[in-house]
Amino acid sequence: MVTGIFIACIVILLFIVLYRQNNGEHIGKYIVNQTASVYNKYAPYSFKEVRDKVKDLNQEYTTRQYAIQVVAFGLGAGVIGYLYFFNLIVSIIYAIVAIFFVPYLTYLRCKRVYSEFVFEQIQVYTTNTIMEFATTQSFVKSLEGVYESGVLEDPVKSDVKMMIDLAYENGTINQSIEYMNNKYDFYIVRNMHQLFLQITVEGSKDAGASLENMSQDIDRLVEAVYRDRIDRATFFKKFVQFGIVLYLMVMLVQFLLGYDTYIVLLDNFWVTLLLHGIVILNTFFLLRGVKYYNEDVGAE
Repeated sequence: MVTGIFIACIVILLFIVLYRQNNGEHIGKYIVNQTASVYNKYAPYSFKEVRDKVKDLNQEYTTRQYAIQVVAFGLGAGVIGYLYFFNLIVSIIYAIVAIFFVPYLTYLRCKRVYSEFVFEQIQVYTTNTIMEFATTQSFVKSLEGVYESGVLEDPVKSDVKMMIDLAYENGTINQSIEYMNNKYDFYIVRNMHQLFLQITVEGSKDAGASLENMSQDIDRLVEAVYRDRIDRATFFKKFVQFGIVLYLMVMLVQFLLGYDTYIVLLDNFWVTLLLHGIVILNTFFLLRGVKYYNEDVGAE
């Protein structure tokens, strides 16, 4: 019987690994279509500033919501721990460890909300700059028009002001463009700046048509990004649901072997160690999936 449950546990472990590997490739497909982590692009903005912005956007969780999250994680982990080991102490330890992950999940969620906000601001920046340039035919004047219009919020608004200051300080737009490209490494930002650079420095016979094409490219990209967000959110829900189901596969093992036999086998050190490994491995991949969903929110 010891061999039977040991083999059953190995089968569950292999099933989790194989599924998560295939699942990871599917997530990777999403990530390839996204830009790199937005948070990394906006250094040195600290998490405190990120969370303050989330609060300004009224998307911060309330105390009640955090309390519900703590209770749900603690209760869920405690139940899973007890189902696996039928040991109250182990169950409590799992519950406490799970609660400690709540701040980390808050950290990931705030970064996602912040990155989505920044992308929306970049969309506003590029769209309005193109509209202003079509009228003024001056990149700096376009930036001033967008800045003074009040459609932007920090941090993008402050960075546009920095671009204006750099342009007047250096007498060219090159440093301004380089600054913004390094700060916001988006496809739409670089392409728009390159177009303005060509029009301003090299000249263009048909600037109006080029600006219109650029504006349409931005619209298509934005549509694709929001559609992808919906798809990723749907996939993420299924990802989490399946991860929870994998935790409960131990009940199938108990049903097949019998409750009394399972309890006896828990006295075997290697069986217990393997069960802990199953829980930890599945938790690791669930957290990795949550991290991908929250961090790798891109604009392209």
